[in-house]
Amino acid sequence: MRERHLSHPMAQNRALRPQRRAARRGRSRFKLRRFVLMALLGGGLAYGYLKPPAKTPQAALVLGGEPRREQFAAQFAKQHPNLPIWVSGGSNPEYAEWIFQQAGVSANLVHLDYDAVDTLTNFTTIVDKLRSQGITSIYLITSDYHMRRAEWIGQVVLSSRGIQFQPVVIPSQKAAEPLEKAIFDGARAVLWVITGNTGSFLKQEFNQPS
Repeated sequence: MRERHLSHPMAQNRALRPQRRAARRGRSRFKLRRFVLMALLGGGLAYGYLKPPAKTPQAALVLGGEPRREQFAAQFAKQHPNLPIWVSGGSNPEYAEWIFQQAGVSANLVHLDYDAVDTLTNFTTIVDKLRSQGITSIYLITSDYHMRRAEWIGQVVLSSRGIQFQPVVIPSQKAAEPLEKAIFDGARAVLWVITGNTGSFLKQEFNQPS
């Protein structure tokens, strides 16, 4: 009786349902990955063709994540007097303010912003603030291993608001981030420009950290 029950077409169909759902999920993921890569490629190519002549930076944007970046930025600010310094998602305010104070940088030139939750939002939460100040060209400061991803995001997000950037690399002993992280966040940047959504929900889908 048990064997006849399992061999019934309806029972077989129920047994196959998990496999079919898994196959559908696999196809959806493949389509999504293909879309992401195409979006990134299209955005990158467009930027390459439309990139205007370089302008003198009017401010510096420091991507938080390590205290060393603020330490570097404080010394950089000493070499560029009167240059506004924007720090996105950096160390706690007390420490950051102390670092710049120790370097003799005026507090009026330092802007600490804590709205970001990852590298993409380092850009999306601050780009319109920069633009509202009339800033159209910046120095982009981050660690060497992080710069490729930052540049890819910056090419999409900053250029969408007419802001150029010049990368300033902080040397480290760390290996460069995987190319996949740059591709993933670059595609999220394209999604943000098109829809206003950062695609944070895709992190779990693609098993990507911040």
